[in-house]
Amino acid sequence: MNLKKNMSIITAVAVLQAFTVGSASAQTVDQGEAAVVTPAKVESVEVMKKEQPLTENEVKIKSSTSSKAESTVKDTEASKSAVVETTPAAKNDPASIDQATTTNESEEGSANQEGTAEDDKTPATPATPATPAQVEQQPATGNSTTGTLGGDLTLYMNSNKMEQDGNTFLAGQPMTVKNGVSYVAIRALVDRVGYGVKYDNKTKETIIISGDNELRFKTNSKVYTVNGESRTMKGPAYQQKNTFMVPLTSITQALNISYKVNQSAKTVVLNLHKKPVASFVISQKEIFAGDIVDYVTSYSSPNGLEITSERWTGRQDSFDQAGTYTISYQVQDSNGQWSDPYSVTIQVLQPNLPPVAMFTTDKDQYKMGEKITYMDQSTDDEGKIEKTVWDNNPLAFFEPGPQTVTLTVTDNHGATDTYSKVINITNETLYNFSDFNLLFTPVGQKFTFNGGEVTSMEKVPYTYRDEASLLIRSNSPETVNTEGIVYQESSSGQTRFMIHHVNNTGKRVKMYVIATNNNPYPAVFEQQNMGFAGPTPFATVAGKLSIDKWFKSIQAGTDQKKEYFEPGESKLILTELNKTPMKEGQVISLYSDAFSDYSLDYNVILVEENKDPFEALPTLPVLDRDGVHNRGTYPNATRVITYDQQVGATPARLPLGDNASDPNLVGTDPMAYTDASNAGNFGVLYKITLSNVAPRTLISFNPRGGKYFGVALVNGQVVQIVDGSLSINTSSEQSVLYRTGSSSESVTILFSAAPGSNLPVNLLFTPLPLEK
Repeated sequence: MNLKKNMSIITAVAVLQAFTVGSASAQTVDQGEAAVVTPAKVESVEVMKKEQPLTENEVKIKSSTSSKAESTVKDTEASKSAVVETTPAAKNDPASIDQATTTNESEEGSANQEGTAEDDKTPATPATPATPAQVEQQPATGNSTTGTLGGDLTLYMNSNKMEQDGNTFLAGQPMTVKNGVSYVAIRALVDRVGYGVKYDNKTKETIIISGDNELRFKTNSKVYTVNGESRTMKGPAYQQKNTFMVPLTSITQALNISYKVNQSAKTVVLNLHKKPVASFVISQKEIFAGDIVDYVTSYSSPNGLEITSERWTGRQDSFDQAGTYTISYQVQDSNGQWSDPYSVTIQVLQPNLPPVAMFTTDKDQYKMGEKITYMDQSTDDEGKIEKTVWDNNPLAFFEPGPQTVTLTVTDNHGATDTYSKVINITNETLYNFSDFNLLFTPVGQKFTFNGGEVTSMEKVPYTYRDEASLLIRSNSPETVNTEGIVYQESSSGQTRFMIHHVNNTGKRVKMYVIATNNNPYPAVFEQQNMGFAGPTPFATVAGKLSIDKWFKSIQAGTDQKKEYFEPGESKLILTELNKTPMKEGQVISLYSDAFSDYSLDYNVILVEENKDPFEALPTLPVLDRDGVHNRGTYPNATRVITYDQQVGATPARLPLGDNASDPNLVGTDPMAYTDASNAGNFGVLYKITLSNVAPRTLISFNPRGGKYFGVALVNGQVVQIVDGSLSINTSSEQSVLYRTGSSSESVTILFSAAPGSNLPVNLLFTPLPLEK
């Protein structure tokens, strides 16, 4: 018996030695690909072959033959190292893998000797150290039995055995602990998980690819990258016996793989059940019965698997009936796993009905010059008429005969309807054209007249006084061709900013106002109101809107801000100006009143949108004025006009911006060191109080220098010089501002010339004709 026992041991050792030498001399490089266990192989021997799962027969054979071989191998390994368990691992703790098992110093030392024969007593041909490039030469494979990857993957501590879908696989190296960090053979793991692996010869990096995710590792480095972002592992990647080893948690954390540690079974189970994800949207904002529905799908696989199938519940290409419908969508990946249903509940509406256009008039027959009242009675099933267009609907007709009036309405879906009505105009005259317009043209609308009569009207002999307010008018060069400083000035106390410029640099730019406190003591800047418009391609639109917003800000007392400046400190002020970049050809326009307790230095600059204005300022040139438009600093920029005598009993006019009755402000251009005259008095705020306007007086606005866009503040109400986007174009047009009633009234008007418009202008006072 002893002889037989000794002979068996000798035979087993000889087989083991011969196999070890053969493996080393063949220099088969696997880089960690799992090896399939066959009956002729001992479990602890690493065989470098393409992985194959164990068949049921092979597993039975292995079970019956392994015990004797295991005892022999254990005796051999005992002379080399011993594996001991130390700190128990806590389940579901991400750090527990790195604490689950450990090896003694002799095994760690052996692991650091790449290519060293496993049994120090057995001579062997030295194995060629594995290079990371060899990873790329071994293609990743899935489950060779099913052709698809399975679910949970079980790793065994201190073992190269792995189990998945009832099949057993062997890694090139056991799950190993170095310095308290659990390492796995990277190739065997990613093959089982179903990821791609390759090697970058230029960067010397091993790469794992999972869908859109990319992980990169370097030998002997703790740093790895996830989609280009550097992360730090608990231990460096290394190579052991031609196998590339990485900390397991570096992969599980980067790819969000959950796992459980079973200390009693000495296993780590990776949860690979990652479902694909499906979603969809319906492109239409509203769906009506009978409409073709546009479904836009989206799907992905966390594992980067191909999506092979989809299924819908409740989907219809069109819905015949209005109502509430729930639609669900799922996709299936190449592993056969379905996503969770993605559901959307939609409301299908009744088919849109076009609006119904309808209007009536207070009469069917009118005299010439008789006011017509139009009553719009159009309807829409959703109450959403978005556009109304009249054709031939003046307030009165001045020629006899039938007149066809037409109304077209459009709903929010673009459906339209039109209605026409014929009214009859008799040969009788109620009002002539001039009298009718004086009496009935609505406030904010214009009418034509004989503009030549204006110059013969008596001028209102007003006087004025100026209130202290320093105007900084930055309007030249109006068209800015290059980056630079468009204005520089210092001011304390009450200050008004008027900034109006066009971008002609060919780049996207921003304008800034930088305030600097060069005093040895703190200063306060108070923004009192703000009127800003733009960027827009239309200078007149920007000018009108800036005045409109400025007046509304004055009315409401909004847009007030405070900035505190320490000595030597610079800050941006009037920041509405720089919120939005200006494209080529766009205009900005700003009006604002402010106050500072001490003098502050102001720089108005234009730079490319991405530049820091504070860094750019010292390098910017001071730009020359353009020779056409005005810039300057002007004191006393609030002009107060008070007239106590009666006005309006006879036709009269009050000129503004004519440099005669209303002289230009005189100031300086601090950048050109010259005197300046504020032509048109742009930036001047006029406070006009007419304390005795005659009963039944029309107050209107008449341009004398050309086209004008703007607003006025009349008795505290903002009045458009002309409503909407229209302008008052010629001296033969006037726009209605106000009408007094049957008794004398005091009327207050605030006015300031809108940038982009033309001066001078007149306020006209015209007695109204008697009503019939």
